[in-house]
This record gives sequence, structure tokens and C-alpha cells, in this order.
Amino acid sequence: MIKPLSALLGLFSHDIGIDLGTATTLVTVRGKGIVIHEPSVVAIDKRTKKTLAIGAEAKEMVGRTPANIVAIRPLRDGVISDFDITEKMLHYFIHKAHDQRRFLNPSPRVVVGIPSGVTEVEKRAVHDAALSAGAREAYLVEEPIAAAIGAGLPVNESVGTMVVDIGGGTTEVAVFSLGGIVVSRSIRVAGDEMDEEIIQYARQRYNLLIGERMAERTKIAIGSAYPLPEEQTITIRGRNLVTGLPEAIEVSSVEIREALSGPVSIIVEAVKATLDETPPELIADLMEQGIVLAGGGSLLQGLPERLSEETRMRVYRADDPVTCVVRGTGAIIEDLDRYYKVLATTHRGALSPSRHL
Repeated sequence: MIKPLSALLGLFSHDIGIDLGTATTLVTVRGKGIVIHEPSVVAIDKRTKKTLAIGAEAKEMVGRTPANIVAIRPLRDGVISDFDITEKMLHYFIHKAHDQRRFLNPSPRVVVGIPSGVTEVEKRAVHDAALSAGAREAYLVEEPIAAAIGAGLPVNESVGTMVVDIGGGTTEVAVFSLGGIVVSRSIRVAGDEMDEEIIQYARQRYNLLIGERMAERTKIAIGSAYPLPEEQTITIRGRNLVTGLPEAIEVSSVEIREALSGPVSIIVEAVKATLDETPPELIADLMEQGIVLAGGGSLLQGLPERLSEETRMRVYRADDPVTCVVRGTGAIIEDLDRYYKVLATTHRGALSPSRHL
């Protein structure tokens, strides 16, 4: 039996799966695994419009650059806010991940994870950016489905499963059955909002101005959604807004939990609202299967316990929750025929696998 041309080309090209996140971009290459895990940051010279750095190198410039250099994140709340810069970033990551021996390896096919709540215009922007960045074919998959596949859940079976994927810009809550989303919620409250709440708390409580990196470090170190067995403290450093001088203050995990209570409560309510709309037959499955947490935001201490208490169901983190989405895109690119029906499209013909070439 003669294989389709697209399948034969796939044998020679290193097809790519991408988790294009607000905070972090991860890339997996067929046959190689995850090869890139870098911040979604681009450093640009405002005067010349020249791209100076992308990824980890650009992240180091955040808050430390001269006036003419800006380190920006081209994605906001999980969607493209600057198409041109996103295209440059995708081009950089695709070419960094892909073997450049063009005479042996054609351009790769690419599967990109997108938030479930994006518009048709936003889907098309991601699709076009991937093609412009050098992809031979580009497919889109909604992040909660990719996370579920990456977590090893049986999304193509008739059993109901549920994922809460908490990223940098969005939280995706979805219930699946038979390869499709039955009920879902996509809210633009996630890790970034948690960082912002810590910044605002330090400002209002201590008149202390801290940066994004200090807020993120504090969240990772002592942030929590549920009382800890042993409460912790950390020293945060910033500038006193009254004196204008540098200052260091010790804060406790109780205070940071209070600061994070707003975003955490919104996420909890999104999960409860999704369960409220889930058909009774699938609720029975979920009570057996439990709820799976994925994404970097799910690493917040005490979050499974908080959600379990609120929903009265078993809640647990997936293995390596940060990489669930990119591992899911990798599984899809390995077997497009099996996962074809989970792909999200704007125009099915334009984005579907080329089966009959």
C-alpha cells in the first residue's frame, strides 16, 4: 500500500508540537522529546525595531534594560497581542528545534496548543503565524485536550474525564468524552494574575514596590491555596514608596495566601460552574476518575486540597503538570489519524491533515 505523501514526508522531517504559552513556550520534536522550555519573551530595540534576544536570554533582560530596549511578551491571556513579534518568536523556536539539513528534512508539520476560549480570528492568527514561521502544515488543538492527552487520560473513550489546566494567562476547565469537549470554561485568570496580586499586596500592605520576578519567586516559594502543615516565610525585596529607598521585608505564607485568595476563588468557582453543567452520567465517571490538574499554575501549594474540599471529589496533579500540553501535542503529531477529531479548526479543509496527497 502506497502511503500518502504527507506521511512519507513525516518520516524525514522532525515534526513539532508547541505549547505556545503566555509565560513559557515548550517545544517537543518527534522522536526526540521536549527540546525547548523557554520564556515567551522577546527583547527589541525600540529605535531600530531589531530583535535582540528571544526566550531565556530575553527574560534575563526584563526590568534590567536601557530605555531603548524593551523586553515584551507577545502573548497576553493566552492569545497573540503582537502578531509580528509572535511570528519571529515561533520562527526562532521552530528553527532552533528543527534540523536544518534542508536537502534531507523538509519543513516540519506543527501542532500548536491554543486556549479553548479563543475566537476564530485568534485561531487564524496562530495558524498563520506558524505557517509564516516555516511550518509545512499547521494544526491547532485546544490546550485542555492536549493536557488531557499528555496526562494519559482516555479522551477518545466514552468515559468522562476532567482537566483543570492553569497556565500563565488562562485557566482552562474542561470535561471530555469520546474525543470532544462536553463542557468547558476558559477564564483569563491564572499565574500572571497571582503574581500581580502579590505585587499589589506588597504595595498596599507595606508600601513596597516589587517586580514581577520577585512576585513569581514568592508565589513559587510560599504561595498556597490551603493552610499548610507548617507555615513558611520569605524575605521580599523592593523599593519603599515612601522613602524611595531599597527595603527588605519578611512575609509569611498566611499573608501570601490572603493575597492569592481572589484568583484562587475565581478558579474554584470556574471548576464548580463547569461541574454544575456536566451531564449526570459523566459526573458519575468523574467521581470515579477524579479531576486532574495540569499547567504550571497547578503547582501552587494546597490547590488540590482546596479544590477537593470545594468539589467533594478527588483532585490530583498530573505527572509533570508543566509539560502536559506539549506532551499532548507530541502525541498528536505522532498519530494524526488517531487524534484528528480533537483538532480545533477555523476552516476544516484548511487545517485538516493532508490525507490524500
